[in-house]
Amino acid sequence: MARWGMVIDLDKCTACGACMAACREENNIPASGPELAGDGRSIFWMDMLTITEGEYPNIKKRMLPRPCFQCENPPCTKVCPVGATYKNEDGLVAQIYARCIGCRYCVNGCPYNAKYFNWYPPRFRDEEKRYLNPDVSVRPKGVVEKCSFCAHRLVRVREKAAAENREIADGDFTTACQDTCPAKAIAFGDLDNPYSEVSRLAHSVRAFTLLEDLGTRPKVFYLTEGEKHGRFKI
Repeated sequence: MARWGMVIDLDKCTACGACMAACREENNIPASGPELAGDGRSIFWMDMLTITEGEYPNIKKRMLPRPCFQCENPPCTKVCPVGATYKNEDGLVAQIYARCIGCRYCVNGCPYNAKYFNWYPPRFRDEEKRYLNPDVSVRPKGVVEKCSFCAHRLVRVREKAAAENREIADGDFTTACQDTCPAKAIAFGDLDNPYSEVSRLAHSVRAFTLLEDLGTRPKVFYLTEGEKHGRFKI
C-alpha cells in the first residue's frame, strides 16, 4: 500500500497562487464573495500560510502553501463523534459528507487550520456549472470539507493500472496543485517508494514539517530556502 505524500520546495515557490486556483476549479469549491469572506466564511482546500520571521526592521515574510497535511496520526479523526472524518484504505484523511453533522470538532482538532465549515449553500453561476468536475461532489451547507489530495484521480489511476495489469508507477497519480505549479515547486507520490522523487526530497537535509512536536506526523513536507540547511521548527 502506498503512503501518499507531498513535498513543497520553498526555494522554488513564488506564492503566485496558481495552486490555490487549480485546487478550487478541480474540486468544485465555490467562491464566497467579499461579504462572506469578511465574516471569515471563505473556503480554501489549498491556502497560503504567511509566516513572519525576524524583528523590525529585518523582517521577512515566508509564504507556505497549505493543503490538508494528511497526518499519519490525525487528531481530527479522534474527535469526530460520528466518524465522518476517518483514514481510508489509502491512508488519506477522508470526509463522509453524508455522515457529517457539522459539529466542527474536527475543525477545532486540526492544529493546521486545514478544515473549513461550509456555511452556505454552494452557489455557481450558470456559466460556471458547465465546468464543474463530475468526479467530485458539490458539498452541501453544514458540512466540513478539506483537501483530499485529489483522491478522485487515484480512482482513475488505479483502474487504469489494473486494466493494464501493472502497479501504479511513480508519476501516475498527480494532484491539481502539482500539475499547475509554474515553478514546479510541488512533488507528490509514494513516500515509501525509495526511488520516487517525493521520497528523495522528504529525506533531504532541507526537509521539515510543521508543528512536528505535536506527533501528528504530517505527510506534507517543506524544503527550506537555499541559504538555510537542516531542520528547523515552526
